[in-house]
Amino acid sequence: MWRKALAFSALVLFGAGLTGCAINRFERREAWRDQAEQMCLARKLVQPTAYVSLGREIDGPGPCGMQQPFRVTRLGNGAVVLKQRVTLACPALAEAEAWLADTIQPAANLYFGVPVAEINAGAYACRGRNNQVGAKLSEHSFGNALDIMSFTLADGHVITVKGGWRGTEAEQAFLREVFVGACARFSTVLAPGSNVFHYDHIHVDLAMHDPRGLKRICKPLLKFESQLNPADGSARPLASPRPPARQTVPTQAPIDVEEDDPYGVSPAASRSAPTRVARSPAAPAPTAYTAAPARPRSPVPAHDAAYEPLSLAAPGPSNEPIY
Repeated sequence: MWRKALAFSALVLFGAGLTGCAINRFERREAWRDQAEQMCLARKLVQPTAYVSLGREIDGPGPCGMQQPFRVTRLGNGAVVLKQRVTLACPALAEAEAWLADTIQPAANLYFGVPVAEINAGAYACRGRNNQVGAKLSEHSFGNALDIMSFTLADGHVITVKGGWRGTEAEQAFLREVFVGACARFSTVLAPGSNVFHYDHIHVDLAMHDPRGLKRICKPLLKFESQLNPADGSARPLASPRPPARQTVPTQAPIDVEEDDPYGVSPAASRSAPTRVARSPAAPAPTAYTAAPARPRSPVPAHDAAYEPLSLAAPGPSNEPIY
């Protein structure tokens, strides 16, 4: 009997150990996280409203958490409903609001003639990257990341990232505008085609990939020309905070084919027909766009030509971080 009891106790302790490894309790919290949060709060980039409330400090487990969580039910001063309440730290919330104002709403009005009314998104979760046991903690563990699964327009039309990335011409163009705008603001942006874990959502975060915080990861590399720039070529006014200057990388010849799943192991791999990368038309087609004004092509902004390249060939084992 005592042997069975001893074996059961050992099993319980082993399970507890695995649980601890799942959130990497021994990982240290980098000093820059609290510094970035304090700076954002000092600049009052986020203010409590009827839709953005203050929460208590989240301290742990392990290094997870944030000093001042914000519980958010709506964005855009209440204009955009979140399908479920999200918890974000000040820096990520400020950038998300600016991204919505600068890119998401202008793109929705351009390609569909109506604004976004609801977003299905996920945010805080104390876990390892991709829910892998013992992995480095995800930026979601610090309220520093957001996952976007779908957009619902004011007319009720739903655009999912999973279906719309290869959906109608308007859906493809809209999601690529959203992606390009995110790459100008966030230090990490991963969309369908970046890896097998992001075939159904767009992940954005403000991780520091180098000591100065200038390096970015923006995948996949897209052959796409933004139509959101003014026709006269002038700089488009941006909401506050302005996106930081990011470290550029060597340019790469554009690719003509995208793959949602280069390794062929996710549900997205069931698609067999190749799909061309979406190119925004010079004039919107009546069947694809709703009341969208015709706009001439504008030069691609400098930051759009500096995406980090993505090889679509299946690589060997790699230690490259995935979020």
